Amino acid sequence: MKVTTDACLFGAWVAEEVRSQKSGVGSQHSLDIGTGTGLLALMLAQKNPEMKIDAIEIDNDSAEQSKINIRSSPWKEQINIIQDDVKGFSFEKKFDLIIGNPPFYENEIRSATDSKNVAHHSENLTFKELLVIIKNNLNKTGSFFLLLPYKRNEEIKKLLKDHELNILKILFVRQSTKHDYFRIMLKGKLNERENIETEFNEMSIWDDSQQYTNEFVNLLKDYYLHL
Repeated sequence: MKVTTDACLFGAWVAEEVRSQKSGVGSQHSLDIGTGTGLLALMLAQKNPEMKIDAIEIDNDSAEQSKINIRSSPWKEQINIIQDDVKGFSFEKKFDLIIGNPPFYENEIRSATDSKNVAHHSENLTFKELLVIIKNNLNKTGSFFLLLPYKRNEEIKKLLKDHELNILKILFVRQSTKHDYFRIMLKGKLNERENIETEFNEMSIWDDSQQYTNEFVNLLKDYYLHL
């Protein structure tokens, strides 16, 4: 599976939020839904060596690849890979942190490759189903983080409200300072019937000179070899 720049940025953002304890999550248990190659779980473990992570993946080939990647890493003791469908899986505990980079596309043109359809299309897990899973498996004081396409911005905010989930932070991401937003990274929590003021920020991956921005470098320098 291809590792994308926006997924790396998301993993670095989440890991730093947790490490700095701004998310309210300490040395606890996390769930990575649709782990793919294990990228997000590995990035989270690298910055948070005390954290235990369950990473679930429906696709057999991807799950096997993630197991190989994690066994080859210094963080293999922290991460448990589960090859199963999250919709039917019964977890033994609730989680302090849930992260997800879910399939982006619903009712759009599909690939001829089944594995790409599983990774990119929401036929196996719709966004509504994902929100139900988050609600059912997140601790009352826990946080969740999601990477989503900007074009679904208004729909996403409405669905979160409908499912009684609060948005604490939204980071709008541009490919460069000359582009429009293309991704949303958000942090949320269960709705405790309190007034929550959402914090909004934005960042670009590239600057006007086609160099990585300082914000991008600061987040990714501990993961990329040449920054």
